[in-house]
Amino acid sequence: MVMAVAFERHGRLYYLDPGGHEPHVGDLVLFPTTRGAEVAETIWAPSYVSEDIGGLPVCAGPATDEHVARNERNRKHRARILMAARRLARINELPLKIGAVDWDDTDEVATIYFTAPARVDFRRLVRDLARTLGCRIELRQLSARDEARVLGGIGSCGRDTCCSTFLKDFEPVSVRMAKDQDLPPNPLRISGACGRLMCCLKYEHPLYQDFKATTPEVGEFVDTDDGPARVIGYNVPADQVYVRGADGRRKVCAKASVCGSRQAYETSRESLDGSNPVD
Repeated sequence: MVMAVAFERHGRLYYLDPGGHEPHVGDLVLFPTTRGAEVAETIWAPSYVSEDIGGLPVCAGPATDEHVARNERNRKHRARILMAARRLARINELPLKIGAVDWDDTDEVATIYFTAPARVDFRRLVRDLARTLGCRIELRQLSARDEARVLGGIGSCGRDTCCSTFLKDFEPVSVRMAKDQDLPPNPLRISGACGRLMCCLKYEHPLYQDFKATTPEVGEFVDTDDGPARVIGYNVPADQVYVRGADGRRKVCAKASVCGSRQAYETSRESLDGSNPVD
């Protein structure tokens, strides 16, 4: 069985082995981490999956009042650190943007994530933060994609960004994928909230590759129910091919009907070539 939790509302999903527990959606549970158990909210209740998934962390049980109180204290402390970091960065006139803060109350270490257009000398900022907050400070610079993952946001589809919800790793995305899907090469149309190519371009790319590998190319002639026609376009999600007949009329055909005629034609040609070998 598998369940999913999130540390923040509408945040990234983390998958767990229920371990015999049966929390409901909205229940607070304990997620095991290297720093101990952390409070997380159940997003997906435990459910059976068709495939065996191993290596998942095991749920440490329901969160108690003590765990919830500790989580609330840490949340408020992170907010104070974030405000102090932004204020001191502005005072020191550093060209960086503070994005998020992670607080380890066990070792009293504050990890501050930021973005900057270039390398920044933040040694003075670290000293000021350590003196102000009275704890050890670590600053880590994020890339554009990592910033979108940490901060979250809304994509052009109107949904929460994939990187901040369910994506675990960033896979390479190329402009070629957009071209294969007949998308306009306009950076504003194929870029995500991070300014890089959208991760979702990779989702349907194999579908387009398989479709075009088994479908007549644009400009080829095929047999249809209304006679010969020329391929002028595709509708891959609908598994359809656009053709234009001898009368100049545009028609939509199912891929199976067009490819079936083509395959039968090629099979007949192969049989003829095999029966009439050339010496």
